[in-house]
Amino acid sequence: MPANLSPEYMAAEEQFRGARTQAEKVQALERMLATIPKHKGTEKLQADIKRRLSQARKESQKKGEAHAVPFYLVRKEGAGQVVLLGPPNAGKSQLLASLTHARPEVAEFPFTTRLPLPGMMNYENVQIQLVDLPPLSPDFTEPWMPQAIRGADAGILVVDTNDPEVLDSIEFIRARLAEWRLPAPKLLAANKSDRPGAGDNFTALSGLYGGAFRLIAVSALQGTNLDGFARAVFEALELVRVYTKPPGKKAEFHTPYVLHRGETVQDAARHVHKDFAEHLKFARLYRASGDRDGQMVERSYVVQDGDILEFHL
Repeated sequence: MPANLSPEYMAAEEQFRGARTQAEKVQALERMLATIPKHKGTEKLQADIKRRLSQARKESQKKGEAHAVPFYLVRKEGAGQVVLLGPPNAGKSQLLASLTHARPEVAEFPFTTRLPLPGMMNYENVQIQLVDLPPLSPDFTEPWMPQAIRGADAGILVVDTNDPEVLDSIEFIRARLAEWRLPAPKLLAANKSDRPGAGDNFTALSGLYGGAFRLIAVSALQGTNLDGFARAVFEALELVRVYTKPPGKKAEFHTPYVLHRGETVQDAARHVHKDFAEHLKFARLYRASGDRDGQMVERSYVVQDGDILEFHL
């Protein structure tokens, strides 16, 4: 037995021991295979896990068990799911820890993250799910990464602003995503902006990639510009918040209805209740700036972030 098995692998092995169904065994074995260190000393163990995984999958199909959700697919929560992509040591885990209540392992050595780890980030009155993924590197990339990225609503590229190989890393990740037929991220977070020389490096990155990404400088460790990062993520998801009010009463701003950019009053009514959408005659639009009388709008009006709607049936 190799002496350098990771805590993630040991947890997966414990999960396997406690599995009661074949589907649970499949999920645990998949995690074991994903987290086992890949070197010559574990070749026999890897082969044994693959053999057991193959057998468990066959047994699961024979017994007609419900297929277990793969461990790398994180159930979506909040207004949108955003995966953090980047090379080793870019600071993705620190970014997740600084913005959410998640507690990933943060270390200076590469490949600390081996499994997807989600956390909920607040942007004003909306929650957005961030998922830290293992790094994308020419040295090693987890084989399940394309599926994990494809299931998300958006991806954010996180890099170390001061990494001498940052340009090679960006180009490698763009090429790998294209190879997987996945869209390139819209947002690039240039992390570790608190370090000496980071300002000049960010300017250089902006000059090279300003046409390909929206760039934002942050420091996950120091907390610099994390509010700006949250706002940029919200905008990258192309979401808008809509509030409602009953006639003659004030709007409630704590829990907005979250729609996609381009959706209409009709869509907003459907979010509230399907009967609203079916019987809606028109809506009265108010602005948070203090518009007292409102403006009558048709069902086809495209809503904007912060709109207040009063539905009339």
